[in-house]
Amino acid sequence: MTNDPLLEPLKIQHVTLKNRVMSTSHAAGIDEEGLTTLPYQLYHEEKAKGGLALTMFGGSSNVSPDSQDTFHQLRISDDRCIPHLTAFAERIHQHDCALMCQITHLGRRSESYSDNWLPAIAPSAIRETLHRSFPKEMDQHDIDRVVRDFGDAAARCKTAGLDGIETLAGGHLIGQFFSPATNKRTDGYGGSIENRCRFGLEVYEEIRRRVGDHFLVGFRFVVDEAMSGGLTFEDCVTIAGIFERTGHLDFFNAVYGRMDTAIGLARDNMPGMASPVAPWLEKAAAFKREVGLPVFHAARIADIATARHAIREGLIDMAGMTRAHIADPHIVAKIRRGEEDRIRPCVGATHCMGVNRPVCLHNPSTGRETYLAHRVARSDTPGRKVVIVGGGPAGLEAARVAALRGHDVTLLEAAARLGGQVLMASKGSWRKDVTAIIDWRAAELDHLGVDVRLNNYAEDTDVMALDPAVVVVATGGLPDLDWLEGVEHCTSSWDALGKDAEPRAEVIVYDGTGRHPAATCAEQLASAGADVRLVSLDDSIAQEIAYAERVIWKKRIYELNIPVTFDSRLVRVEKSGNRLKATFRNELTETDDELMADQIVVEHGTLPLDEVFQSLKSQSLNDGVIDNTALVAGKPQPVNAGSGGFELYRIGDAVVSRNIAAATYDGFRLGRTL
Repeated sequence: MTNDPLLEPLKIQHVTLKNRVMSTSHAAGIDEEGLTTLPYQLYHEEKAKGGLALTMFGGSSNVSPDSQDTFHQLRISDDRCIPHLTAFAERIHQHDCALMCQITHLGRRSESYSDNWLPAIAPSAIRETLHRSFPKEMDQHDIDRVVRDFGDAAARCKTAGLDGIETLAGGHLIGQFFSPATNKRTDGYGGSIENRCRFGLEVYEEIRRRVGDHFLVGFRFVVDEAMSGGLTFEDCVTIAGIFERTGHLDFFNAVYGRMDTAIGLARDNMPGMASPVAPWLEKAAAFKREVGLPVFHAARIADIATARHAIREGLIDMAGMTRAHIADPHIVAKIRRGEEDRIRPCVGATHCMGVNRPVCLHNPSTGRETYLAHRVARSDTPGRKVVIVGGGPAGLEAARVAALRGHDVTLLEAAARLGGQVLMASKGSWRKDVTAIIDWRAAELDHLGVDVRLNNYAEDTDVMALDPAVVVVATGGLPDLDWLEGVEHCTSSWDALGKDAEPRAEVIVYDGTGRHPAATCAEQLASAGADVRLVSLDDSIAQEIAYAERVIWKKRIYELNIPVTFDSRLVRVEKSGNRLKATFRNELTETDDELMADQIVVEHGTLPLDEVFQSLKSQSLNDGVIDNTALVAGKPQPVNAGSGGFELYRIGDAVVSRNIAAATYDGFRLGRTL
């Protein structure tokens, strides 16, 4: 595709980027003591192998001791980083890929009770609610010191052989000086726009003095804070012009909105599934029309069509596909091979922004490159008959990987559609894109020639009739309700989400997991006109999921005026006339509370649906046992397959109630050893 705009090079000063696809800087969470050691390097190298032109790293890399490790950032504030950065640059450059680092000072975003336990600093003593520190107002000594720290950090990056750096304005210290919402100073650093730019100008003058002209220097720049009392688009254009005229900058990296609140991060800076694709692309394009430097942009540019449109129409100069590369680091290589339809899609789930970042919801290798290669090697003994029972994410992944290994794979699914519980997950108003996890795997199975048989409720005789060498049971689970006294009066979350479900007038939804299903039920029932109350065992809504998803559910609960009760365990349900009475026990006070409703919907995870597994155990070579030591080490299961018979394994919710990421991880790491 020689005429593909995404594959056209872009020259910025002395650096030629070989195409228009990049990964922007982010806090990957796989550093070691703030350093770019081997796991961090391999994570980025996979993208470089996959063909992108530029990988940025080190989202919020700290330049000063009082810009602290608040969310697992890198530290560029002393020379310990240089050897690791040098090795990193050499590793990335061998793939004809550029490497840049984001350096910054968090300012008031720094947490005073982490890392060095130093007070946060800011232009003014205004607290950020998200990270909760009360900052010290910077004096001239602080300003001079931090300006020097920026220069030192940039010099370290140049010494290590990087191609460039960027700083971050939006929400961080430089941007805190810019914004009238966070800068209330009355000296030469406050008041007018020109004064509020003074600190940032001093930073960039020092950076350019330290690195010279033969080094790219950029600005991750907010184009509109989209908040009352903050920077408007016009303000940001004015500020950009002031900085552009200095000649110190080589590019802008446009971001939109605020990041000092959870909803600001989830909706503005790092929008996920609840937002449209590329929601701020037009804002970035409007900004590009006002400046002369190249403009990069990343905010849910999740698919090739959107990225190609953005470049073809000149809306931006580089398409940042950061989370898309977390899902599939080989995007550009697949475009070049004419395999665009085989790119693993980013569904916008923001699982990669959770506590286990950058682990992708459905790419188990991401962030695990030191021991879990992205490419599946062909088996030394291909052609074995592998039967997968169950077509949810675990079974589909096991089937996909077994087929890549060169085996003869048959998948048996009881339902008329592949997908399992993911089909119910998509019923949330903002979670429809999650079905792409299933659709992509279904297409891959078709490409790989897997024999997929729907409407096939497999029993042990059906499986044995296929003469398998390996059987993988991925039959999932069924709602876990039998523990509850009065269960016969209740509705499972699955039934409440069924296509024929009819909500009653007044409904209580009980959340015993802190996952998506209860919130999805509450939303769907309230939207259908029911009077819904949500009661949670936890102390917050959807506690088990990533913060960027959790805050969207909180927003939806507020929008639908659903009252919520926390810290309450469902004890029993009983009839009371023509209504139902639910007894809840407070986890803290151990007192009981009785609530009346017309319907009680219960979400309490699942129990394994494993009848076929139990029936096959005694006939198998290994009694259905997975050797966990071998599994974790990536080694084949220690089964004497040469003695005849078949190996039997179970994965996903057929073992225990977990999530999509666990299911695909099970399927991938078992499948790659078959």
